[in-house]
Parts: sequence; structure tokens; C-alpha cells
Amino acid sequence: MLLASATIIIGIAFLVWSADKFVAGAASLARNLGMSPLLIGLTVVSIGTSAPEILVSVTAALVDASGIAIGNALGSNIANLGLVLGITALIVPLPVRSKLFRKELPILVVTTAVTGLLLADLSLSRIDGLILLVMMGITLYLLAHYQPSDEDSALIVEEEEELPQLTTKAAVFWLIVGLLLLVLSSRALVWAATFIAQQLGISDLIIGLTIVAIGTSLPELAASVTSALKGHHEIAIGNIIGSNIFNLLIVMSLPAVIKPYQFDLALVWRDYGLICLLTAMLVFFCYSSIQGKKIQLGRASGILFCSCYLGYLILLYLQSSGQI
Repeated sequence: MLLASATIIIGIAFLVWSADKFVAGAASLARNLGMSPLLIGLTVVSIGTSAPEILVSVTAALVDASGIAIGNALGSNIANLGLVLGITALIVPLPVRSKLFRKELPILVVTTAVTGLLLADLSLSRIDGLILLVMMGITLYLLAHYQPSDEDSALIVEEEEELPQLTTKAAVFWLIVGLLLLVLSSRALVWAATFIAQQLGISDLIIGLTIVAIGTSLPELAASVTSALKGHHEIAIGNIIGSNIFNLLIVMSLPAVIKPYQFDLALVWRDYGLICLLTAMLVFFCYSSIQGKKIQLGRASGILFCSCYLGYLILLYLQSSGQI
């Protein structure tokens, strides 16, 4: 248990560090190859910050730990909205001005709704995984052909300031090093999480929803808080929206394609249900702020999101301990 616990801590630390290097290398290489800063921010960076979730879920599927795979996908989205967004809003209120979210938010809503339909039969088959991957391709196409308005020009400048600038040689080096460390640390994390779940007699789904999900969401937390402190509020929110879209479309789909899995009804009403609630809250606050109402993602909403996440953790604890 001591070795497994230490492995989880070290594995999460390496996941966060290697994800940062992987994103820096991928974004710099894309920029050096001529990709626009806005497109890099919408795709490369968002997918890159989801790299820990992707590697952990794929690794879990390969070693027949499906609970960790789907728990990580759903738990990361819950952590992104309840924990990452909540903490970021507590530290720095997040006014939303850009019309960019009028494109990203509907994609998130549609993706969440389709995921719910696929989860309704309490299983994710290879066909379900392929459907999500096709939606991933459509999403990338829509984002690649996005034409920013004049109102989004400030956001594009912020994106350029946020992107790392490395030479092509250095970018390739950190891209490879980051990817290798992501693979190694994800394997170590999955082994340790599975071992602890077996020793404590709890399902690997609960471990995936909590410890693994929080650990793999740390890159999003670091990226969002850093952007918010620099005054780049839209980027802070955009990181979370983009990550949640790709978590559902990639992190859930790849394990299903590798090894289809089944789950209990509780996952639908408890875990997916909370994702729907938190996503609806995000949409409400964002659109209210865009339309000029006196509602924004401030400290009060930050407390609300964090409270929802805390209540969720308490519910998981009570259920796993058999108290309810």
C-alpha cells in the first residue's frame, strides 16, 4: 500500500510535468509549421492538456481495468467543472465577453447529450466509440474552419502571448520526451490505482472517478489558474470547455474501441447526471455574462461549483462505504 500510494503521487507529478512539456512541444511545432495561434489554442493545446486522461484511460483498457478508464473520463469532466472552474473563479472572477463561446459551448452541449444517449444502455461498445471518434473529426473540422470576428481579436492576441515559443528541434525533443513520460507515468498510475482499489475492496470505477480523475485534471487547473491570473479570462474558461469536449470524444471512445465495457445504472444518474448539471450551470453563467447581465463566473459561482464537487465526493464516500 505504501509503495502504491507513493507511486500514485509520483505518477501524478510526472503526468503533470510531462503533459506541460508535451503541450509546449506540440504547440511550438504546430506554430513553426504555420498553424494559426487561435487554432493551436482550440485544438493542440486542448487535446494536449487532455493527454494524461487519454493515456491513463487507454492504458487502463489494455490491462482490463475498464472502471478506471470510464471513471477517469467522466471524473475528469466533473473535476474540470466542479474543481478547476470553481477554484479558478474563486481566485479570479471570470467575465465572459468573447462570442467564441457561442461556437464552443454548443459543441460541448451536443457532445454531452450524445454521450448520454450512448450511455443509456449501460454499456459502451466499439460502435459507440467509433461514433464518438467521428464526432471528434467533425469537431476538429468545425474548429479549423472557425472565422473569428473583430470582437475576438483581443482573444487571438492573448492566445499568441500564451503559446510557448521553441525552436523546431527543441519542440520535437520535448514532444517526444513528454509523450514517453506520459506513457510511463500513466502505466505506473493505473497499476497503483488498481492495486489500491483491490486492497481496499472498492471498485476501480471509484478510484478512477476520484484520485485518478483529480490527478489527470491538474494540468487543466494549472493552465486555467495561470491564464486567469494573467487576465486571460477567456483562455482560462476555454481550456476547460475544450478539455471536456475532448475527454468525452477521445478519452471515452478509445477505451471502448479497445475493449467494450459495461457499468451500473449509478454511473448514469450520479456521474453523468452531475456532468449535465455542471455543464448547464456553465452555459447559464457564460451566456448571461455575454448578454451583459449582472451574472458572471465570480466567487459566488466558484463556491457553488466547488460545493457541488464536494457534495459529489461525499456521496461517493457514503455509497462506497455502504452507508447509503
